[in-house]
Amino acid sequence: MPETSSAAAPPLLTRIPLFGPLLRRPLRWLRDVPITDPVARRNAPMIQVISLLLAVLPPLAWIYRASMDVPWRPGEVASMVFSLTVCAAAGISFWLIRRGAFFGASYLLLAVFAVTVVPSYLSTGFAAQVYEQPILVLWMAIAGLIVGRRALWIMFLCVALAFCGGMWVDYTRSGDGGALLVDLLSRTAMFLMIAVVLDRSSAALRESLREATARGDALVESNRRLEQEIRERERAQEQLIHAQKVEAVGRLASGVAHDFGNLLTLILGYAGRGRRMDEPADLKQALAGVESAARRATLVTHKLLTFSRQDETAPETFDPAQALQELQPMLRQLFNPQVDVRLSLREPLPSIRLDRTQFELMTLNIAANANHAMPEGGLFDLEAELTGPDRIAIVFRDSGAGMGPEVQARVFEPFFTTKPAGEGTGLGLSVVRDLIQRAGGSIGVQSAVGEGTVIRIELPAAG
Repeated sequence: MPETSSAAAPPLLTRIPLFGPLLRRPLRWLRDVPITDPVARRNAPMIQVISLLLAVLPPLAWIYRASMDVPWRPGEVASMVFSLTVCAAAGISFWLIRRGAFFGASYLLLAVFAVTVVPSYLSTGFAAQVYEQPILVLWMAIAGLIVGRRALWIMFLCVALAFCGGMWVDYTRSGDGGALLVDLLSRTAMFLMIAVVLDRSSAALRESLREATARGDALVESNRRLEQEIRERERAQEQLIHAQKVEAVGRLASGVAHDFGNLLTLILGYAGRGRRMDEPADLKQALAGVESAARRATLVTHKLLTFSRQDETAPETFDPAQALQELQPMLRQLFNPQVDVRLSLREPLPSIRLDRTQFELMTLNIAANANHAMPEGGLFDLEAELTGPDRIAIVFRDSGAGMGPEVQARVFEPFFTTKPAGEGTGLGLSVVRDLIQRAGGSIGVQSAVGEGTVIRIELPAAG
């Protein structure tokens, strides 16, 4: 098969320990030619060797012939001229191959052979060239395997014409036409069979090369399309990630606005109460509520940072009953007037270790959800009790619309919400769950449509 890559197997002689070191460097030099075509680069060493042999050996043979004390036969001088012409063409071909002109060198060799073979047989006859006829097979092989089928049949035609001319010369000299005709036909038929074999082999090799090239081109095209599809998918994935980031940022911003809205509701409620109060003590209490809500409003960003895992929490040990008791005025202010708020704090309770600000925001978030579930009023009950030697339960219970099984199954899923656009993000309970789980606790929801919702949180007591 013609060479399709530079990693071809080394010749057989180079793998023999004796010849390998001697031949490896010359073969490397013969292959080091500026030829881009892989088949031509593979055949270049062979053509160079043939060109060198044709350029060197015949002159040496003729020098030896000239030194012999034997008279020159008729036509021998003309044969020497033709042979030396081929030698000169071979030398030029070798030089052309070293310059990268492989096909030009091959065409030159074949052209010189085609021009000289017929005159050579006409000058010496058929019988005088009988021992050189195997060399003609080499020229036909070069024409068929390297140049092409057309060159092969041109070479065969030249050989057939040379045979006919040489036989005619021998017939005029001997007159034995029958034997010469049989010899001519047998020799011509033998070279015809060689030409047919070379033609079929050349066609098969070139067809295989075309198929391999086509498969290679198809693979290259498939690889190009695959790379293009990969780039398009990566670009689509980048666009999707960017869209998700934009959506997440929008939802987070909406969540911040929602939480601030809850706190601003408290602030406005306290401010409205303060305007209606005449007593300094009542006014002072309203201002204290405004201050407490405003202080918590500055800490709403903790929920965002907690969700992105970029915030360092500040856990502390505190009494949960006391913390919920301090939140009671704010809880009453957060709910609609039609909602009855009850706190059942069974003291004493052991302390818990948690970020107190996050604990307060968690309580306000659950309360705000309960308030939205009771637009026409209802009951919100907050209980805290000891359920074990080192376990505290905080239960949030409302009499709102409740949730179906589908909603209840996704209630802790980030960004899942049943509220209208702009009124919720679905991050509240997701952040609450993460906060409770990091503290070693658990959270659960029980609800049914029309029967309200119960959120139960269990936390470990501080060790």
